[in-house]
Amino acid sequence: MGRDFNFFTEKNVFKLWCAIIIIIFVAYIQPYRLTVIDSAEIGIKFHKWSTNENQKGGVEGTCKGWIIFNRYTTDIFRYPTYIQRKSYDPFIVTAKDASIFTMDPQIAYRIDESKVCDIFVKYRKKIEDLENGYIRTCIYEAYRTCANKYASEYLMSNRAEFESDVRQRLEKSLLNEGFIVEEFTSAITPPESLARMINEKNAAVQAALKAENQVKEAEANAKIKVAKAHGDAEALKIAADAEAYANTKIANSINETLIKKMWVEKWNGVMPKTTTGTNTMMMIGTDK
Repeated sequence: MGRDFNFFTEKNVFKLWCAIIIIIFVAYIQPYRLTVIDSAEIGIKFHKWSTNENQKGGVEGTCKGWIIFNRYTTDIFRYPTYIQRKSYDPFIVTAKDASIFTMDPQIAYRIDESKVCDIFVKYRKKIEDLENGYIRTCIYEAYRTCANKYASEYLMSNRAEFESDVRQRLEKSLLNEGFIVEEFTSAITPPESLARMINEKNAAVQAALKAENQVKEAEANAKIKVAKAHGDAEALKIAADAEAYANTKIANSINETLIKKMWVEKWNGVMPKTTTGTNTMMMIGTDK
């Protein structure tokens, strides 16, 4: 009967550990790596060193999905393709008349995928670094240039025009570099003295409008009273004319025959004791 085979001898265990260490070491130093570029990103595959003059910055091109690359000679840089939003600390800019304004900008933008390689070759920075560097500089330059064309009071009275000018200038600058502006808003704070002057002016305008409305109301009320007085006078005139017409008709209708009729209607049937003559209707009675 032979001896039982024991794999876990000291020598075999040592060999096993050596094999594991070698496998781990080889896996660690082997040049190939696997990475994934998801649908919300775009990858730029570039060579760390390249003598190919057609590959600017060593860029081989863009890539997505599962990517295998040699990490010693090649690398993958990523940029997001979805909309990025950034709020900046306030900018201080000077208007045409040297008034100082504070601007609080917010921007929403995305990267133009057709220019992503140019962005990488030119800047080789992450998106956060571009936001705090190049994009921030473009925003400040747009504010500074446009503010120098506006007097302070005109700027406050025409904010929409000013913001439109700033956005147009900003869009032009960023689009040339591969950034598409989706939204851009500003909170504009004027100097305290200008804000106080504007408030006082607005209060004066409101007071003037109120006074004008009161004058119009008084004029309207006066016109109503005049119209009512004219109406009352006209009504009285019509009533007086009607009464005069009735009196004229009554006076014209009274004659001797009417008087006799009225006398007969009022006679009680008793003959008077005294008469004044044959040609008169007057009779004087002695009975009480």
